[in-house]
Amino acid sequence: MAWYDEAVFYHIYPLGLTGAPKQNEYGEPEHRLNMLVPWISHIRELGCNALYIGPLFESVGHGYETTDYKKLDSRLGTNEDLTAFVEECHRQGIRVILDGVFNHTGRDFFAFQDIKKNRENSPYKDWYCNVNFWGNNEYNDGFSYDNWGGYDLLVKLNQHNPAVSDYICDVIRFWVSEFDIDGIRLDAADVLDFSYMQALRQTANKVKEDFWLMGEVIHGDYSRWVNEGTLHSVTNYQLHKALYSGHNDHNYFEIAHTVRRLYEMGGSRLKLYNFVDNHDVERIYTKLDNKAHFAPVHILMYTLPGVPSLYYGSEFGIEGKKERFSDDSLRPALKIEDYQDAIKEKACTSLIAALGKIRQSTPELSYGDYKELELQTGHYAFSRNYESRSVIVTVNNENGDIQMNLPAGNAAEYIGALSGQKVSVNGGCINVNVKANSGEIWVPYTGKETFEPVMKPIEPVEKQEISQPEAVAEPVRAEESEEVTTVETVEASEPQKAETASEQEETAEQIMVDWSKPYEEMSIPELQEGILEKMRKNGPVTERMKRDVTQNIHHGSLLNWIRSFK
Repeated sequence: MAWYDEAVFYHIYPLGLTGAPKQNEYGEPEHRLNMLVPWISHIRELGCNALYIGPLFESVGHGYETTDYKKLDSRLGTNEDLTAFVEECHRQGIRVILDGVFNHTGRDFFAFQDIKKNRENSPYKDWYCNVNFWGNNEYNDGFSYDNWGGYDLLVKLNQHNPAVSDYICDVIRFWVSEFDIDGIRLDAADVLDFSYMQALRQTANKVKEDFWLMGEVIHGDYSRWVNEGTLHSVTNYQLHKALYSGHNDHNYFEIAHTVRRLYEMGGSRLKLYNFVDNHDVERIYTKLDNKAHFAPVHILMYTLPGVPSLYYGSEFGIEGKKERFSDDSLRPALKIEDYQDAIKEKACTSLIAALGKIRQSTPELSYGDYKELELQTGHYAFSRNYESRSVIVTVNNENGDIQMNLPAGNAAEYIGALSGQKVSVNGGCINVNVKANSGEIWVPYTGKETFEPVMKPIEPVEKQEISQPEAVAEPVRAEESEEVTTVETVEASEPQKAETASEQEETAEQIMVDWSKPYEEMSIPELQEGILEKMRKNGPVTERMKRDVTQNIHHGSLLNWIRSFK
């Protein structure tokens, strides 16, 4: 058992939370990272024991166009500030993992600058993919190269070059020796070369006991990445999508089906990184049609198999709509002093704090096997079973209470960890009342368990549309928009975007896939249709599944997705 097996994460995007300037002038360090020190005790009060924070290192703009892997971004402070911050996290019992942007660098990175200066004579000309001195790029450098996501600002590293792999492994060793970090989240892991990730894992295994590698992966068979030789965990985008859409559609079958499919990949051993929002996707409070569903959504995130993660500010129920050309609304500057009494006064925050403490005190939720007990469109129950104890979770997405009679473990009595209500086991079952738009975690009661009831239910609130900024005619530059585009980029609630998605689906259905071609040579429409064909062989393909495929327009991600089919 390692620390990450029982982790409850808090996620911070530091450039946003501290209100740092959007562009880095590389001037004197501004010690904004120190503004986050008061947040550490808040993180602990929420029942979190791990922090994912990043990106942190010197970059041009949003942080994912790295200039220097060994220097804290000037807008945040100095390396000494980061060392002190991690030390304080550790003092308060919080593990720390950082963002590792190892798929690409910015144009100000030393190796790229050397290529600009020395061209064919640069010793770093093979550090990047397909550098062509007969070509050109939008910056008129007089050569071309592969980039990430269509942005020349993000120069793709040649992961097959041993010198690149050695350098990045040295960066990991430096981060541990300099800052004493506990793990790394690999950005864009779904387009990283597997041998490259295996080299990073070998370094992680040696650099520090229980050092954790987690990767950003959108689609595919997650077990291809999560195994003894590659990564410890990946982002669980499949569950993320099911959690909000399953509630908006009043369809717990979608959530349960997703859980079963994920559980079949690796059972309780596949500890995926679960979340309901992050720095790339809309806030869960914005996405939910019924705001009261904030409760059952988070109860599920904290109790289903995996490692739960909370994105900063979402514990306060703040809004955040993904804008057409900016992610700024997803990464706001906040002041912790504005939320000093939130745990006592705000229903959302009170619930999150209770769930964090329940998670940490209930090993069944970290290690237990998953068993589905009851499933209807409006309610859902399952158990987490570990060392002869069963914890039972019940959720309800309807506007009225429901009764559930459920098989229990070998305890004589259960207690609701959120309500403090006790129920007896009769005939091997418990009969429980599940409140409207809510849920409960039923823990075996031995007379020692004490839980403080959560203050009050989250009242139903109709979803209100947030106005969007006017469309900008000029192309989007990488400096203006975050690099990661997920399956959520197209929102069904926006008619213009939905129409585009429909057109994409019709186009994809007309594509004939030439299966004699290597996947690498297929176009994006061919890969999309190829994925749909493989899905059809496994069973019915819903409109939502089609939309997930056609909205993914990244060749590397689609390539990994189609390879994941067996």
